[in-house]
This record gives sequence, C-alpha cells and structure tokens, in this order.
Amino acid sequence: MSLHVQQFFDDVLALPFDDHAVIGNSYYAAPQSDSPLRLRIDFAPTIRHGEYDGLRLRVIHPDQGVVDLAILTFADHGTFTRRDAARGVKPGSDGYAVVRDWHNQRAGERLWEGTDGTGLRTAIEQYARMWFPAASAPASARPAAARPALPKPATAQGSGTAPRTR
Repeated sequence: MSLHVQQFFDDVLALPFDDHAVIGNSYYAAPQSDSPLRLRIDFAPTIRHGEYDGLRLRVIHPDQGVVDLAILTFADHGTFTRRDAARGVKPGSDGYAVVRDWHNQRAGERLWEGTDGTGLRTAIEQYARMWFPAASAPASARPAAARPALPKPATAQGSGTAPRTR
C-alpha cells in the first residue's frame, strides 16, 4: 500500500502555492518565483520503517543545499485526532497520530479519511511566510502593485544638528 501522497497534499493540505509538484513522496514548491529558494515537504519518519509522525519542511537553495529544516508533528497539529478517536486509539498508544504505509486498511477505507489538515496547513503557511514573504497568498490572488517604498532616512541638514564626524 502506498501513502497516496498526491491525495494528501492536494485534498488534505490544499496548500496555496501555485507553482508546485508532487514527486515520489515529496512536495516541492516555488512560493516566490523571483527567489532561488524552494520549499520541500515530505513525511518525517519515526524509528519504525514505513511509519511517519509528521512532516519535514526544508527550504532549499540550489547552490547551498538545505538552509532551514522544521518538523511539524501530526499530534501537535491535531491531524489525526478525529481518526484516532473513532478507532479508540489514545495518546501514548501504538498507532496514535501516525500514518503507516504498511497499515492494514479495511476494505474500502481511504487512507486519509478522518484526517484534518487545517493545523498543518496553517503552520506550513506561517513557515513559508518567514522565508517567502511575498508569497503569503497564491500568485493568482496577489495584487500586481509593487512594494511600497521604504521611508528615506532623515538627513542632518535642516535638523538643527551638525553631522557627526570622527
């Protein structure tokens, strides 16, 4: 059984980045077209093979490699709260707030059924705003206006004080 990664990123998270692709088990985005930095999101593994307890976010530069890394856990963001409650799995129990690519699915059960991506999506958007400030909204929704000009520093002329010298 696969993780159905495309379904997770498209349906559960529905991230607002226009320029993105899911390749293998990773989500790649270019949140700001004029920046060389890219955002890569993939599943954060636990110590068990094929078990994941969150998402690993990396900001990648083409020449310098990974410039920042963050881990967002499913438990901290309430991703599987509803699913685990329906299954009777409590915090501290095996299988709580994790997803496994080897889990035995019941017939007809969708892997991401009962998953709430709201907390993760909010955290990812906040993280992206730190690295890609102009990408706080999808490109299609961003205004075309240029950034406002920064205020000019005050000069010593006309301020009644002499400029400092060494």
